[in-house]
Amino acid sequence: MNHLLLLQAATTEAVPVVAEQAAQVQETSYFKLVFALNSLWIMIPLFLMLGFAIYLFVKKLMVLSRASKEEYNFMNNIRDFIHDGKLDSAVALCKGNDNPSARLIEKGLSRIGRPLDDIRTAVENEGNIEVGRLEKGVSALATIAAIAPMLGFLGTVVGMVAAFHNMAADPNNFNIGTLSSGIYTAMITTVAGLIVGVVALVFHNMIVSKISNVVYMLEVRTTEFMDLLHENC
Repeated sequence: MNHLLLLQAATTEAVPVVAEQAAQVQETSYFKLVFALNSLWIMIPLFLMLGFAIYLFVKKLMVLSRASKEEYNFMNNIRDFIHDGKLDSAVALCKGNDNPSARLIEKGLSRIGRPLDDIRTAVENEGNIEVGRLEKGVSALATIAAIAPMLGFLGTVVGMVAAFHNMAADPNNFNIGTLSSGIYTAMITTVAGLIVGVVALVFHNMIVSKISNVVYMLEVRTTEFMDLLHENC
């Protein structure tokens, strides 16, 4: 009975110590997994792609934020200037607003006096140029979203091949711990690749959505401007 009580007490005291040691090993293992030498050739490009995706997302977000801002009563002021024949004032107002809508209207104002079809063509061409500027660099986010998971999976496959090669080269010293260590070290690249891919995909979809909003605004301004010209014909 006494032996059982002593064994139970020793077990109770050992459990917290073992748990604490396991936690320390786990924390250390995560750090070593990410910065393991045999996976750095994959992890470094993934970190670089993640950094570039964040930079590109913030940059495009700022550009689109400026593009979507428009002076209050901008089109109403343009309408008043055109009705009063003050084209120079209308052009000056457009130059004072640094956004795609203003540049689009300015292009149309510069063609006043020509046939309406020519004006519409000029405005639409300017709109296509502005959309091209907004979409510049967005394809890079889609590329990162597609490549990052594949690159991570490549690192895992290469790591597993290396683990099994080491096992085959020295079967006498093989143990399950060595094999499992090689496999989960290799699989960390897949996890990292998926994380980078998901982040880049979310960034890409958010930017595309904001570009669609700006494109819709440009289409509305084009219609309003052409209707305004028809009123003055």
